[in-house]
Amino acid sequence: MASEELAQKLQRRLLLEESGTAGEAALSGGEAAGETQEEERRCLTASAGAELSAKLCRRQDINEGAAQPRRAAVFNPYTEFKEFSRRQIKDMERMFRLYDSGRDGYIDLMELKLMMEKLGAPQTHLGLKNMIKEVDEDFDGKLSFREFLLIFHKAAAGELEEDSGLLTLAKLSEIDVSIEGVKGAKNFFEAKAQALSSASKFEAEIRAEQDERKREEEERKNRRAAFRELKSAFTQ
Repeated sequence: MASEELAQKLQRRLLLEESGTAGEAALSGGEAAGETQEEERRCLTASAGAELSAKLCRRQDINEGAAQPRRAAVFNPYTEFKEFSRRQIKDMERMFRLYDSGRDGYIDLMELKLMMEKLGAPQTHLGLKNMIKEVDEDFDGKLSFREFLLIFHKAAAGELEEDSGLLTLAKLSEIDVSIEGVKGAKNFFEAKAQALSSASKFEAEIRAEQDERKREEEERKNRRAAFRELKSAFTQ
């Protein structure tokens, strides 16, 4: 009897211990799950904080003119700026490349400073930043070629203030797009746009360029033929 009673007590103790272990495991599992959820929340919070911090840093860089440019999609200036002729756009491109001393496809603050000095209209640091801001559509603190074209577009459309540094740039440049009527001349722009957007004139410019290339190629062929003839005369 004593041995059976002892066996029963031992069995009950074993069951209680097993039950307690299972409860602890369940409790431990719940705590672990809670810790995992808390960790996930911390990670999400940190991620959101990092994203907000990055945006704030970029905004600060933009305000200070130190933001890295975001590359814009390639555009066709001849179709987007139809008010200008092909020759005018090429003149603007040559001017842009002339002052893009870094050869990175942008005119930054220092390059714009040198440009205005060479044009005989130096600007203050704040004035230069305001000039860029007027046409800086992607807020990168620099002028892309498209934004450079916007200067002349706005000047010709009479959209620039009389004391604007960009208007001064357009007036002093050697590109004849709006010099004669740039002082808020809406009528000038309308007349200019009507004349320059003419399809016949645009096609005529293309044909003239093609004829020029053909003429140059023909001259090269004639020079090569003359050289071969001269060479054969000496070798005989």
